[in-house]
Amino acid sequence: MDKLLLLEDDLSLITGLTYALKKQGFEVDVARTLSEADANWADGKYALLILDVTLPDGTGFDFCRKVRQCSKVPIIFLTAMDEETNVMMGLDMGGDDYITKPFKLGILISRVNALLRRSKNFGQEATGLDSNGIKVCLLQGQVYKNGQLLVLTAAEYKMLCYFMKNANVVLTKEQILKQLWDCDGNYIDNNTLTVYIRRLRMKIEDDPGRPERIVTVRGMGYKWQVNF
Repeated sequence: MDKLLLLEDDLSLITGLTYALKKQGFEVDVARTLSEADANWADGKYALLILDVTLPDGTGFDFCRKVRQCSKVPIIFLTAMDEETNVMMGLDMGGDDYITKPFKLGILISRVNALLRRSKNFGQEATGLDSNGIKVCLLQGQVYKNGQLLVLTAAEYKMLCYFMKNANVVLTKEQILKQLWDCDGNYIDNNTLTVYIRRLRMKIEDDPGRPERIVTVRGMGYKWQVNF
């Protein structure tokens, strides 16, 4: 049984979410403040985190920053703020997905299941990937650049593996989104994918402004280029 951490201060939403998640077979711990979340948090204890952005003693962004210092556990933000800057902020600091309130519980459950499936599937691979100075140890879920360990989120890790497994192949935005999510691709927009790509480039490219590993193929998509 996968255990989830729900960081949310709205009692009515907590009731609905915990009921729906437990009905799907998940075990759920609830924290209503950052201090409660800090007390509950332990690396490896949770399979996925669901974080509200606005909290009585801070924000879900604050907790995400702390978690990303030691873990790449999948993180979903719940936010009433759908402005592009807030969405980009959450993804840039390590969030894997966001859902804007109000939302349908069925959509949240689909997104939770999609993240968990992808996270587990990539962890079960029995081989490694190695090109362009990037090495992925799939059994350990670790990525190295020129021998230096990189800290990637679950979404970044999955995207990188997908690119490296399809070296020199142009991947459309639709193909990438479908690979990252097992649910309806309409839930994720192109702007979100752009943020993911930019964030991954910041970590793996020597010069993110002039990418040589993940290159843009104008009008078509992206590809992992290995002949530079």
